[in-house]
Amino acid sequence: MRGIVLVEGLSDRAAVEALARRRGRDLDAEGVSVVPMGGAQAIGRFLDRYGPRGLDLGLAGLCDAGEEDEFRRGLERAGLGTDLDRAGMERLGFYICVADLEDELIRALGAAKVEEIAEAQGELGSFRTFQKQPAQQERNHEQQLRRWLGNRKIRYAPLLVDALDPAGVPRPLDLVLAHL
Repeated sequence: MRGIVLVEGLSDRAAVEALARRRGRDLDAEGVSVVPMGGAQAIGRFLDRYGPRGLDLGLAGLCDAGEEDEFRRGLERAGLGTDLDRAGMERLGFYICVADLEDELIRALGAAKVEEIAEAQGELGSFRTFQKQPAQQERNHEQQLRRWLGNRKIRYAPLLVDALDPAGVPRPLDLVLAHL
């Protein structure tokens, strides 16, 4: 084992692994593992295990914008930096998704392409029904898709990544994979 990519959850792991496969990378053979932490609040425990005070492996990570402060504090407590800003976190290999990875993927693909993927999965009707709910009326199309993907994101993450134009991979996803 030479490196760990720390991600918040299973859908993030599925997306990183899908992009690695798509780029012809065998993470297992490279000694790189993508580890879902079960939420950003666990970052400290994982940095203690895999970072300089533990196994001292190469580290990278991916989190949602709402969890940036949690990651920053964890990196600082682990002795990986002080007064880290986003650029400092990126130098360490930790990247922040605008909103979250699903939002990044939806914006990269566009709503129409995400709907095509839902249709191919036989779920476009489900999305259309979801759109009609009163709670969805104030949301824009992309926000509706993101909300609808909520409990489907583990299954959809690799499908969305596989549909990306190679030049249109969201920056945080592209860079976290390139870091290790």
